[in-house]
Amino acid sequence: MRIGVDATCWNNRRGYGRHLRSLFNVVCHLDRSNEYVLFVDTPPDGLLQPLPAAQLTQVAVRVPAAVAAKADGRRSLADAWSMSHALSAADLECLIFPTLYSYVPVVTRAKKIVMIHDVIAERLPQYVFPNQTGKMWWRLKSKLARAQADRIVTVSEYSRRMLIDEFGLEAGRVKVVGEAPDPLFRPLPEAALPSAVASQGAAPNGRLLTYVGGFGPHKNLLRLLDAFEKLTAQPRFDDLALVLVGDYQTDPFYSGYGELKSRLAGSPIEHCVIFTGFLPDSELVHLLNCSSLLVLPSLMEGYGLPAVEAAACAVPVVATEQSPLKDLLGKGVLVFDPYDADALRWSIERILEDESLRRYMSLAALAAARTLGWSQAASELIAGIEEVTAEARIHHEPNA
Repeated sequence: MRIGVDATCWNNRRGYGRHLRSLFNVVCHLDRSNEYVLFVDTPPDGLLQPLPAAQLTQVAVRVPAAVAAKADGRRSLADAWSMSHALSAADLECLIFPTLYSYVPVVTRAKKIVMIHDVIAERLPQYVFPNQTGKMWWRLKSKLARAQADRIVTVSEYSRRMLIDEFGLEAGRVKVVGEAPDPLFRPLPEAALPSAVASQGAAPNGRLLTYVGGFGPHKNLLRLLDAFEKLTAQPRFDDLALVLVGDYQTDPFYSGYGELKSRLAGSPIEHCVIFTGFLPDSELVHLLNCSSLLVLPSLMEGYGLPAVEAAACAVPVVATEQSPLKDLLGKGVLVFDPYDADALRWSIERILEDESLRRYMSLAALAAARTLGWSQAASELIAGIEEVTAEARIHHEPNA
């Protein structure tokens, strides 16, 4: 079969791009029975390396989808038409949209699989869209995508339940294709603090609390700063630094970075909060290994891949209870109510104060992360492709 993939988010540095690259790198190497056609709208660069088992098709647009589909913008009709026409005209048995952000309506006989990672935009729109226009276009795009989808795929059982509840979907129509840490994330016996952290004054022997992700308001980082300030007001925690990892300069999504900087200006913790910007995985794995724990305080997460990557480095995790992380990481994570800054502070304090607990959580986190693999996720997606296309073949077979 020829299977098309909307790969326009391939170069995105956030979770959507990371998920797309990791999943389809394995799918295209694992599934040698089918041909994969990746549709992109930007020239190949450092992140976008054509897969040997896949065909790459570039569609000419004025503004790439990863830039145009931002919180306060949308694709032009001309660009949307160009991508829609290219996808519709291709001779495909199956077409996969790995994220709603880059979805466009299509007219094609191909069976369509749409991946919806979470319901954050629906449950927390005020934290995702800066204006009503963004909300309106998102709702329209989401409704069209769900209407066209022969299968809806999401990244966790938690998100599956949320999707079914939010949209009233039939349970059998929504499948789970999980995520996993890249094999690069592992315990390092001799980890070195990245220069992006060391150069900003992190104490060589100090303890690090690390956050990895975007800076959207739903990531709940203002509440994390409140908890961190109360924590470091205690003398026994005066060696702590908070490291915030993520692209705050070019990320197209709704950002709360300005609010964070305003909150820190003149505060007692201004000198011990470090913004690294984007870190490549080769540096991030060292930072995680140097960290006392990873904090993921989001108001909601569909999966929480940074927490799983930290667990793969044997790093304990404190994370929002509005996520699947308790099921994914078991005893390797402490979950808390993301609206309660004191609960967040207490969870961090508990791990930092109890060495035996920290050691136990490290081992539990590592063991849990080792049960997750991209090969498993790729196999789940390949099975889903075979299932939905088999149904189409049965439907079109003439009666005996």
